[in-house]
Parts: sequence; structure tokens; C-alpha cells
Amino acid sequence: MSAFAIMPTTFINFDTDMNQTDTPTTNTPTSQGSTNLPADVIANIHTKLAKELGIKPAQVNAFVKLYDEGATVPFIARYRKEKTQGLDDSQLRALEKGLNYERDMASRRAKILELLQSQGNLTEALQARIEQATSKLELEDIYLPYRPRRRSLAAKARAAGLGEVAEKLLTTEITPTEALEGYQLPETITDDTGNEIEVDFSDAEKQLAGVEAIIIDDWTQELELLDALRTGFAKTATINSSLASEEKREVGEKFADYFEHSESLARLPNHRLLAMLRGRQENVLVLKVDGEDAPFVEKIISNFELDARQPEARREFLVAAANSLWKDKWRPHLEHRLLTEKRLAAEADAIDVFASNLQHLLMAAPAGRKVILGVDPGIRHGVKMAVIDAQGQVIRNADDTPATATVYPFAPDNKMDEAKATISDLLKAHKVELVAIGNGTASRETDAMIKEVIDADEAITAKAVVVNESGASVYSASELASDELADLDVSIRGAVSIARRLQDPLSELVKVEPKAIGVGQYQHDVNQSQLSDSLDKVTQDCVNAVGVDVNTASPAILAHIAGLNRNVAQQIVNYRKEHGAFTNREQLKDVPRLGVKTFEQAAGFLRIRDGEEPLDATGVHPESYDLVKQILEKSGKDITEVLGNDSVINTLATDGIEAANDENISLAAIKQELAKPAHDPRPEFKTAQFREDVNSVNDLEEGMQLEGVVTNVTGFGCFVNVGVHQDGLVHISEMANDFVEDPMNLVKPGDIVTVRVISVDAKRNRIGFSMKSEQAAPAKRTTTAAKPATDKTETKATRAPRRSNKAKPATKGGRNNPRSDKAKAKPAAKQKSEENKIGSLGALLKQAGLK
Repeated sequence: MSAFAIMPTTFINFDTDMNQTDTPTTNTPTSQGSTNLPADVIANIHTKLAKELGIKPAQVNAFVKLYDEGATVPFIARYRKEKTQGLDDSQLRALEKGLNYERDMASRRAKILELLQSQGNLTEALQARIEQATSKLELEDIYLPYRPRRRSLAAKARAAGLGEVAEKLLTTEITPTEALEGYQLPETITDDTGNEIEVDFSDAEKQLAGVEAIIIDDWTQELELLDALRTGFAKTATINSSLASEEKREVGEKFADYFEHSESLARLPNHRLLAMLRGRQENVLVLKVDGEDAPFVEKIISNFELDARQPEARREFLVAAANSLWKDKWRPHLEHRLLTEKRLAAEADAIDVFASNLQHLLMAAPAGRKVILGVDPGIRHGVKMAVIDAQGQVIRNADDTPATATVYPFAPDNKMDEAKATISDLLKAHKVELVAIGNGTASRETDAMIKEVIDADEAITAKAVVVNESGASVYSASELASDELADLDVSIRGAVSIARRLQDPLSELVKVEPKAIGVGQYQHDVNQSQLSDSLDKVTQDCVNAVGVDVNTASPAILAHIAGLNRNVAQQIVNYRKEHGAFTNREQLKDVPRLGVKTFEQAAGFLRIRDGEEPLDATGVHPESYDLVKQILEKSGKDITEVLGNDSVINTLATDGIEAANDENISLAAIKQELAKPAHDPRPEFKTAQFREDVNSVNDLEEGMQLEGVVTNVTGFGCFVNVGVHQDGLVHISEMANDFVEDPMNLVKPGDIVTVRVISVDAKRNRIGFSMKSEQAAPAKRTTTAAKPATDKTETKATRAPRRSNKAKPATKGGRNNPRSDKAKAKPAAKQKSEENKIGSLGALLKQAGLK
């Protein structure tokens, strides 16, 4: 057994000329638009996608045509169902992703074939292999031996005329020394471009090294042998992690589970691989792939029949070349290939988890148009408060000052009575209906104080709700916050954001970069371009599913409407400020830079309430207005009689109406929109009830039954907030009495669940929960901390499969993910709070056994 250090996680081209121009394509989607691919290649791509996604080729063809014409996925999903035969948004997103990938593959494949043809290396077998490649990694592997390598030893040896010597040694029973007889080193040596190169083949030893390099280079083209070796090596290879140095032991304590760790590379769970890669990135861990050499060297020797070569010196020379081929070329390459495949799969899964969590967070139930007091808890810097009206605007007092306040009820000020009086005045003066309390530092103490104020005065009817405040500080310091809340101090803006999050989570959360919300698994360790692209698409789908009021929407949420971008979104807001509220959708055409195609894509998702045209408040697209009016006229009905009235809609006459034959318009879809005008697909607003006597980890006892909110879902379980400033882990093995293949199939972020405490480690701040029925729990349970994600008994079930965004949402309530502490008595407390941020990567690492 031997071990080789893992190379950096980028595709390695051994002995490759760094000046070459035929570099591999990246893993970014192609730009939307038609391609120059041949018709047969396009047809093959469409057929392959149809088969992989289980849909008809005609559906793929219809989508591609619309997509290449500039149609967005939300628009196609909602207004072109007839053409795609009912494909939903999740199917269309999968189709979009697959289409872009296959187009990239086809373009790179064509480029490689062209290069091989120009080199004279293209054979029927090689072409067939290239055409059958299923991934970009495989495609680059096939081309790797044929890349121009003007600076490699083999290339220099060939330029020096040693190719004939290598051929003689391979085909003739002759010793290496005899093969060199008669060889004359040229006076000048040039590469294939005619440029003179400096080489040193002045003695027999260096000449034989060049001969060996040529032989090895020729052998690397045996791709079928390489495939067999990769398959065998993949089955037996292990990945080992160790502490980089003793001086890293203390600073890298969160990676302690990996200081001496080894397991099968093939069975390595995604989250453990990402944890190890992060440890290496932080120079705490050294990673090695361990595996046997002898069996694979023997396969190379057997494949080239080297044991039978004579004389003995020739055989020994060729066997040494076989050893060098494996140890210096193929094994390092296979280690990197296997690790890269595992890393890409782990990143894709982590991105899927993040996207799914974000979707459910954005689609959380809104409290609706209510007057809300937003509360941003704190200790030293006080508790900041702001009251917003039903439209989300900060209420003004009688003297035109904003309805805001900062109180200092906790140490060191301890002005509790003064704080309660101020809160009571705000609640009564503005008839507050809900109080949104951020779940950061002093959240439970602030919650208790406000509930005392509410209970002490029957005139106050408000209800207190704890709200996830992750990313609120990011918004407070943003340019958008400065524009929206220019007259408020930065410290108060967070309270406004917290209140708005309760009122309408979607409209407020889109103002914050998704990665700041804290619902991702190893979000900083994955491909950032792919992550951003995935999260942008999730956000776009959520915003368009709900729709926005064009007269109140911020530029941040407008930018996610189908067809719009930040520039056009800002133009809409500017036009609204200059000309007043929009009274009909047609006025959108007067907005600068909002052209015909943009209007087509966006109009159906932009709502105008109480405008000149009742249909503008619905999801009916303006292109269907004439049809709706013809139907109403033929049926003798008024639009006000029809909206929201199923019984009337079912009696509408559509026979003989010419527009009903338009292939772009679905009568069934129109009737659905009329039946549920401005339908909001988000669930009913509900909140979790935390136990009043449980406020910290020290208050927890094994066996306690608690109500909590799911804050994060990963491949190895879910995290639940029960109001103790630290999420507890429900390991996948504790989520149900029956086997759970994927936690996402059972719970979603925001779900209100009942958990039982099964372990408490106050020192390490770890909590273990179970969602199993108590009857199914073992009679005696150990008191160790929650099962870490690095548990070596963890089964392959912890790897979450790709999941659809169409999973039926469960009942949801408030989420409680504290962000960084803004008001702390000691710097150490600040660091600890940041590490313990509920729903954050720090919490994930901690609960996974990395802290």
C-alpha cells in the first residue's frame, strides 16, 4: 500500500503546454439562444433529455423553441402550458439545466473532434468513444493523451529523433543499450512549429529516459485499459485525513473528528467530503488517497505482454516504464478524477439542499396586511423597535417623526420599567396587531418582557412572534435600505426588516443575498457561480409564483419578475415615483427600456389592485383579455360576477369564439386564474409556541417534549429551533419510526414540529432531538451528544438525492435563525454567537461534529 497527496481540485492536464488555446469549457450554462450545432446533434440532445426526464420529445422541442426565442421558465410554465403539454416549473428547470449542459458538451465534443482530425489522430474507434462520452470529465479524459505537449519530455525526445529508438525497443528483441546504437543527436532540435528548443540528451542515460517517456506517452492512449484501472481503483481506494501539524490542533479543533480519519472513497458521504476539503483549505488537514499499486501495475504489464519480452534487460526496462506509467501518470490522474467526481456530486447535492431550503423559506406563510412592531433585540446597544403599517411603511407619529424607539431593559442599564412603558405606548398608540421579535441576542428575554407588557394590559391585543433575523444586518447596511429608509438610523433599519419579514417574508428576503440568510450546507465550499445561478432561479420561481403589486413592490423583488432585470426594475420604480401609481398594465409599456418582449414575459406577474381593469389584479395575461371579454359578452356576464366564482365560471360559453383557437392560450388556465384571482400559493400563517420555562440549553432535560421550528434540512437530518439560541439536530435515524431515505421528503424549513430531547451536551452546546414516537424509542438511551454527521455507522441513506421543488409544502410557521450578535458584553461572546448562528454554516459544522 502507498499513499499519494491529493492534488488541487482543478482538472489536471499532465505535461500540457500552458499556452495552448483549446482549453476545456467551464461548468457554466451556455447563454440562452440558438446554437450552431448540426440538426442531428440537436435531435440527439432532445431525445436524450426526453428519455432522462421521462417526457415526450415534442415537449422538449416546444420548450427549446420558446427558450431560444427568449421566453423565461416562469412564463413558459404559466402561460405556455398548451405548447409544452403541461410541463411544470420544476420539470422546465431540469430541462433548462440539462439543455445547457448538453449544448456545452456538444460544442466541446465538436471542438475535440476537430482538433484530433487536424492532428491526424482521429480514428473511428476514438470518434465513437468521444461521441459516447456522458460527462465533461470523461470527454477531457479521452482527449488528454492527445493534447499538444511541446514542453514534455516525450515531445522533446521525439523532436530529438528518439522515436525510432522507442519503436525499435518495443518491436525488436534488443537491449536498451543496443537500441541506442547508431543514434546521432541532431545539432539543432526544433519543435513542430519550427522553433528551436533546448534539450539535453548528451548521454545514454538521458537518452533512455527520453525513450521511456515516449513509450509511456504512447501507452497513455490505451483508454480502455485506463477505464478498467479506474473501475478497479475506485472500488478499493480510501481517503485518509490527518492533522497538518501539531500547531494546528487547537485552532482546528472543529475538525477534530478528521485528525485521524480513513474511509472508503466510494462510500464517503457528501457532507464529510466537503468538511474534509474545508479542513484542507484552512491548512488544518492533509488529505491522501490510499490504495494498492501492485495489482494495477500487473494489469498494465499483462495488457502489454511485457513479461514475455526478451532479452531480460529489455523486459526490465519496459516493466519499469509500466511502473512509471501507473505511479507517475495514471494513478495521480485517477485520484484526481475520482475525487473531482465525488466533489462535483457533493457540491451539486449541497446546492440542491440550499435551493430547496431557500424555496421553502421564501414561500413561508405571510402574516398579511397587519400593523406590526418590529423588534431587534440587543443588550448593550439596546432593543431597537419600529412600527410598520399594513403596506410595510414605517408609521409616522403625530409630529411626523417615525414610530421608532430604542430601550435598554437589560444589563448594564437595567431600565426595565422605562422599556415596558415605551413598548406599551407604541402598541396602544398605533394599534399594533403583531410583534415580530428577531431571534438574535436576548431574543427570549425580549420576548418574555413584551409578553408581560401584553398580558398586563387588556387594551393591548397584539401577539408576539419570534422571527428569523438572519441577514437583517446585511440589509440594514445596504444601498437599498438607504434608499428605502433614508431617514432612519442603520441600527433601526433592522427592526423594520424584521417586521416586514413577518408581514411578507418573500418581499423582504429577496432584498438580502440568499447566502446571508443561513439555510445552506457548506455554502462557501461549493462552486459559487453554480450556487448563485441556482438560488437566483429559485428566487425567480418563488416571486413569479406569488406575483407582485407593481405599485408597492421594491426594485429588489421586481428584478426577479420574469423578463425583468435590476435596471428595468429600477426604471419601473422611477416611473412610478414620477407619474404616480400605475392604473393599468398597458402603462408599463411607457417605462423606459421595457420593450414588447419584456412586457410579454413580465405583465402577467405584475398586479395592479383597484385599477381601471379588474383583470390587471389577476394572473390572467393581457394577451388573453380579448378572449375573456368575448367569453363574458357571449355569456352575458360581467367580470365582477365571474372573479372568484367557480359556479359562474363553469357556465361560461366558449363555443364559436375565434380567439379560443390560439395555440398560445389555454382556456383551462384562464378559468383557473379567474376562479382564484391573485391566488397566493403560500400556506396559512401559523407560529410555534416555545415553552416559557425553556430559554437556554441548560434548561433542557432528556425526555422533554417541545414544539419547535425546522430551520434547516440536510442530507443527514434536520435542525430544529426550540427557543434556546442553539438549534438541535434530529439525525436522519431519529426522524421517524420507519426508514427515512431523504429528510427533505419528511420536513421543510419553517415546519412546526414536536421533538423529544434525547441528548444534551451543554459544554459543547450540542442538542439531540428525536421525532420518533416515544413508544418506539429504546427503553435506555445513552446520554451522549447528538449523533454527529461524522458518525462512521452512518448509512448511505444520508446522501440526499436530487429533489423536486414541487414537494407539497407542510404547515409552516416562523423561522428562528439568529444572525451575528450586534450587542454583546464581551468580544468572546460575539465570536461564540457568530459560531452558533442558528441555521448557519457554523451551526451545521458544529452539529456535524466539526466544532
